Amino acid sequence: MKQPVPFSRYLVFFALAGAVFALDLATKRWIFDRLSWHEIWWLWDGKFGFQLSLNEGALTGIGWGLWPLFAALSVGAAVAILIWLFAVGAARDWLLNCALALIMGGILGNLYDRLGLPGLIWPEGVSGHTAGTTIHAVRDFVLMAAGSWHWPNYNLADSALVCGAGLLVCHALFAKTGGEEPVADEPSAGSDS
Repeated sequence: MKQPVPFSRYLVFFALAGAVFALDLATKRWIFDRLSWHEIWWLWDGKFGFQLSLNEGALTGIGWGLWPLFAALSVGAAVAILIWLFAVGAARDWLLNCALALIMGGILGNLYDRLGLPGLIWPEGVSGHTAGTTIHAVRDFVLMAAGSWHWPNYNLADSALVCGAGLLVCHALFAKTGGEEPVADEPSAGSDS
């Protein structure tokens, strides 16, 4: 019989995912309130700074304009993560729990933008958009460059997604096989406690 997922795993998952989500939204709001379009605020001249950008696609703009599809995929991924962690019990693994919490926070941060919840509207004269309609695009602002080369702008949700994916790769490469790690919140089988 499988052991239930301890409460501590729920607490860590939702606290970490919530913190990523809140920090992502707070930084987007802060920077979008301070910078104007086409302005660059260099923290390291010509290398690293902030610049406003809207991504109507995924990753580096793949699938431009398909925000309903990406929103639906985000919801599906979030539901799958919750089922895998808590219904199937994968949350008993600390590394997996933390990796998927980072991914969930990133999913929620970008989903918030794709659904048009920040309240941004298209201004007059933007090609392909009707002035006054809701913007369904991810707000990006982190800029990295080297000479004429510019990495596509990104945000903290994107960073959390990449870190979570990196932890998943580490988990796949280095996790012990042949069973789950014992749950620290409960005595292990065969103990005298």
